[in-house]
Amino acid sequence: MPGSDQKPRKVGFWYRFAAVMVKPPLVLLFKRDWRGMEHIPQDGGFITVVNHNSYLDPLSYAHYQYNTGRVPRFLAKVGLFRGGFVGAAMRGTGQIPVYRESADAVGAFRAAVEAIEKGECVAFYPEGTLTRDPAMWPMPGKTGAARVALLTRAPVIPVAQWGANLAMPPYAKEKKLRLFPRKTLTVQAGPAIDLSAFYEREPTADVLRQVTDVMMDAVTEQLAGIRGEPAPAERYDPRKAAVRRREQRTTQHKQRQHQHTQPDQAPAGAEAAEGEKNA
Repeated sequence: MPGSDQKPRKVGFWYRFAAVMVKPPLVLLFKRDWRGMEHIPQDGGFITVVNHNSYLDPLSYAHYQYNTGRVPRFLAKVGLFRGGFVGAAMRGTGQIPVYRESADAVGAFRAAVEAIEKGECVAFYPEGTLTRDPAMWPMPGKTGAARVALLTRAPVIPVAQWGANLAMPPYAKEKKLRLFPRKTLTVQAGPAIDLSAFYEREPTADVLRQVTDVMMDAVTEQLAGIRGEPAPAERYDPRKAAVRRREQRTTQHKQRQHQHTQPDQAPAGAEAAEGEKNA
């Protein structure tokens, strides 16, 4: 497979140290099915957009990307950078802190752009969280990757993965690894997404949403190829699902209230009918 035998280059001490620590257990505990490495650019800055269905899948994706020789820089919650070994590793490997709901949030955007302009790979999880789709398909994405893509015009590579969710299902009551039978971690990259139709347009909220949808469609297409089944016609939106649940609860509540009043109304009707008969 193209790219699979290439040695990582210019990754630095911390990335190599992390690889030494993490790769052996991944190789021992899981089978691997790496696909589409030929789509990973060998030179220049680029963006990857990746689906997220397990707490384990950042490791499987990083392992895949490391083997292509183009290590990714992730956007990660700022809390991961604060102290300890994990914080040192995050800083040492050049990951990008995200300050959510803060005036500093724009700093992550700038850092991503700068990294791409320096010829690096920046990895986005556009969903922003683990998918809540009951069938593990990607949800609608946030527009951060679209903003960076339109500004830099760098190649955007869709990446889908499957298997980590079987070993560590998201939102499971018991957060433990399910190692047996031995799972296969499948990661597949597709060809660069053509966003040229958007380059000359003003990056309005509507345009950014359109670009994001194109990205998520490409990621979903790769995942459908891995799973060997068609994706749903409509992406699962947790906000819309929450609205539907509230509406269902309201309807059910009204139905219960109606059922409780019916027994009281029936005798009253019967008494009225009996009165008319006697009259």
